Formats: sequence, structure tokens, C-alpha cells
Amino acid sequence: MSTPETPKLALSNSSALPALEKLIQVVAQLRSPDGGCPWDLAQTPESLIPYIIEEAYEVVDAIKSGDQQAIAEELGDLLLQVVLQSQIASEVNQFSLAEVAEGIAEKLIRRHPHVFGDVEVSSVEEVRTNWEQIKAEEKGETGAEVKPLSDKLSRYARTSPPLMAGMKISQKAAAVGFEWDNIEGVWEKFEEELGEFRYAIAHEDKARQQAELGDLLFVVINLARWYDLDPSEGLSETNHRFVQRFSKLEAACDRPLSEYSVEELEAIWQQIKVLLAKQKQA
Repeated sequence: MSTPETPKLALSNSSALPALEKLIQVVAQLRSPDGGCPWDLAQTPESLIPYIIEEAYEVVDAIKSGDQQAIAEELGDLLLQVVLQSQIASEVNQFSLAEVAEGIAEKLIRRHPHVFGDVEVSSVEEVRTNWEQIKAEEKGETGAEVKPLSDKLSRYARTSPPLMAGMKISQKAAAVGFEWDNIEGVWEKFEEELGEFRYAIAHEDKARQQAELGDLLFVVINLARWYDLDPSEGLSETNHRFVQRFSKLEAACDRPLSEYSVEELEAIWQQIKVLLAKQKQA
């Protein structure tokens, strides 16, 4: 494979390197024992995990909104997490931001031989196939050293949000034949797990209830897979609808919600659902 030429920076990104250097210096000062910020100095890689997840989701929300200013701001917050993690690691000689950037650049070069090498492709599917093959080779998952599928499933369970992990795990298991014969079998499993969950709620301890809830949700994910639906997107839309309706509910009430009966709130809620449905159809 030929050594790729360094791509020229786009005009709009010509100031990216100085800006990144400034960010690196700011974060280093925040972490400095000499005049740094107590909060930043108290952080560890583990303590920052919730912020990484939160910022990633806020980037997604901004992209969905289409607000370019919000997207740029949220990407900055996410970039801060990368720089901060790298700064903390560099302080104990584990790795640096330079190594992080160099590592991902080299990975992109390796996995795009049709761009940086002499491989020819004719479709997006070929690109995806090559990517997965190269990735497997990097991880020693080809030939006689093929790792069991459970290793990959375990990685999904550790590294993906639960709904996404459940979908990936069920897809991979189904692909090798661990699958129901038809959709009726999935519905039967749903009824079975629902019954076991109801029994656990009535007769068993919290740990068992939690386990049965997980089993029930996993079957719901499999139902979504059979019907080619996205459970994460479905739940996200439901959350947004609930918040929208709840906002309308608050606006429709002239006293604190706690002063209304459940029946009164339900009646207003149903009116709001009808109103929003008509507005959506208009």
C-alpha cells in the first residue's frame, strides 16, 4: 500500500490546528496543580464517564434539531471530553492526545484501501465488507484464530447502550441460526416472559424482578427486529411525545397539578392527545 499524501486542509478549517492547540493549553491549565481548577483536578477517567455519554447524546439531539450553532457547541463539549481524557492519561504517561489522533488516522488509512491503496470498490456494500474484514484481521478474528461469536456479543453488551446492544446481539445470534421459526414463536415468548415478570413482581425479590424485566425487554427488542423497527428510535419518539403532551397539560391547568385528581388529569390528557393528533393531520 502506498503512503497516502496528507490531505490539504479545507479553507474553512485552516484555523483548526491553532484552535485545537489553544484548547489543549486551556485544558492543561485547568488540570495544573499550580492555579488549576479544583473541579477539573478532582476528575478521573471514571468520574467523567457520565459526561461523555451525556455530551454524545446532546450532539445527537442538536443534529436532529438542525440548529447549526447548537451542533457546533455540542461538538465542542464532546471534543472537550476527548481532550480532557487524553490530558489525564498523559499526566501519568499512559497516552497523549497526539497518540489518540495518530491512532485513528492510521486506522482510517488501513480500513480505506480503496482510497489510500490500490483496492477497487464499486458500492457502499463492498466498502462495508472490506471494513469488517480488515477489522476482523486487526483483532485476529480470521482463519484458524476465529474467536467465538460470544466474544463479539460480550463486547456489544459492554460498549453499547442497552437497547442498541440488545438489537445487535439478537441480530448476530439470528444470523447464525439461533432464531424462531416464525413471528408467532416470538409472540409466544413475549407472553411467556410477561407472565414470568408478573409472577416475579407478585412473589419474588427485587433482583428476580429486575432479571425478568430484562428478559421481557429483550423479547420486545426481538419483536422490533422481526418487524424491522428500531426500539431505540421508538422509545425516543415516545419520550418526546410524552414531554410535548405534558407541557400542554401544564399549560391547560390553572392550579398546581397535585391539586387535580387522577381522573381530571387523565381527561385533560386525552383531550390534548386528540388535539395534537388533529394538528398533525392538518
